[in-house]
Amino acid sequence: MSNINRRRFLKASLLTAGSVGLLPGAAGLLVQKAAAQNNIHSQILGANDDIRVAVVGINGRGADHIKSWNSIKGVRLVALCDVDSAVLQKGIKQLKDNNQDVAGYQDIRQLLENKDIDAISIATPNHWHSLAAIWGVQAGKDVYVEKPVSHNLWEGRQLVNAARKHKRIVQAGTQSRSNPGMRQAIAWLQDGGLGRIIRARGLCYKRRKSIGKTSGPQPVPESVNYDLWLGPAPMEQPRRERFHYDWHWFWQTGNGDVGNQGIHQMDIARWALGETELSPRVFSFGGRLGYDDDGTTPNTQIVYHDYKKAPLIFEVRGLPAKPDADTMDSYRGASIGVVVDCEYGYMVLPNYSEATVYDSRDRKVREFKGEASHFENFIQAVRSRKSEDLNADILEGHLSSALVHTANISYRLGKQESPAQMHEEIKGNPAALECLTRMQEHLSANNVALAKSPATFGAFLKFNPKTERFTNNKKANELLTREYREPFVVQEKI
Repeated sequence: MSNINRRRFLKASLLTAGSVGLLPGAAGLLVQKAAAQNNIHSQILGANDDIRVAVVGINGRGADHIKSWNSIKGVRLVALCDVDSAVLQKGIKQLKDNNQDVAGYQDIRQLLENKDIDAISIATPNHWHSLAAIWGVQAGKDVYVEKPVSHNLWEGRQLVNAARKHKRIVQAGTQSRSNPGMRQAIAWLQDGGLGRIIRARGLCYKRRKSIGKTSGPQPVPESVNYDLWLGPAPMEQPRRERFHYDWHWFWQTGNGDVGNQGIHQMDIARWALGETELSPRVFSFGGRLGYDDDGTTPNTQIVYHDYKKAPLIFEVRGLPAKPDADTMDSYRGASIGVVVDCEYGYMVLPNYSEATVYDSRDRKVREFKGEASHFENFIQAVRSRKSEDLNADILEGHLSSALVHTANISYRLGKQESPAQMHEEIKGNPAALECLTRMQEHLSANNVALAKSPATFGAFLKFNPKTERFTNNKKANELLTREYREPFVVQEKI
């Protein structure tokens, strides 16, 4: 063995030994077994080494991960993991048909035993994101994890802590942060291009049809290992006909559309404001309106994060512009985007990579455009071993995801109120009143009268950004985490 290879071997051995025993239960034993083997691949990669990636969760967004990793030079896709054996075998076959052999796993704990995997790419349902990522970094893997990076606030902070402790590269899947058009627009805005920022408004006007009303618990597809699928969530039978997507609209596994699509725009809005902590005050109101189905998360929602310098407002609309249509409303030309109001005009960011600037007379004065690969940015940081090279380091992902969680906690602690009561609640807040008025108009266009179908007005919550705890509501603090189901537990000590 050459001196260089011997040094790399010893360094890799020490790194892996540092990870031994950190995972609970079977996962910890698997990592110990892997570390005991002599043929250990160094996690300190050279410039010419292939980075070997495994995708965890390959149905839906995971298919995009597979395509992206296969398009990057110096990256080798070596494994797939999915709790649905039918989905897993289909994915393996598609790659094999393209002369690409990969290992297949149903259980992520077995995947983490594989010493020939350098990084995992997570596209599971939300309730698995933090736990899978934490187990990954504890096993010595770098991690790309989809948004939101957590299902609740506490586990998101635990993921940040784990990444720092184990010195892993962890990228949040908020890809806007890698697009040069977006980066240039935000930098220009923060440099005072339009003067003082008055407010940032995120928009998620995205059609969501009813998921239907079932007669009771629904069967789980035979190909799904349901124990693994649930992971940290309670052992309950699904109440949805479409098993593989509609989990988004149930609190035990999803976070509603503010945490599904809206997390992207929430992240851009916070980025535009330059805020690096959670908001000190938050409230939210809305409801699951316009149809009666089994979903529990709102399809209509207003969020108000009361930052000191300028508020961050968020709007969710799942109903169309008018009944029996799929066309959606827009706000200043954006349906899924961000609008930043400033002293001398406003900026509209209608997608993930573009921005248009208007002056106070609505005249277009400037445009920003440009895309880049968020996955490639992750690989660059994996090679440099510098988390600061990431465009969406896990801390940024945690903060934006946590804005979703605090807003949803407010909503979940709310009560149904009449339109008059709701107006009374926010009578001293012109921006929130304007949102409520437009929300009522939108619902009215869909034949939804709040007097007959009351919305829920959430609790007014005060929050300490330093401790990441609420200061005025005990029940709100209880919702910062969840009761985990053994052995799928996010541990206090990570």
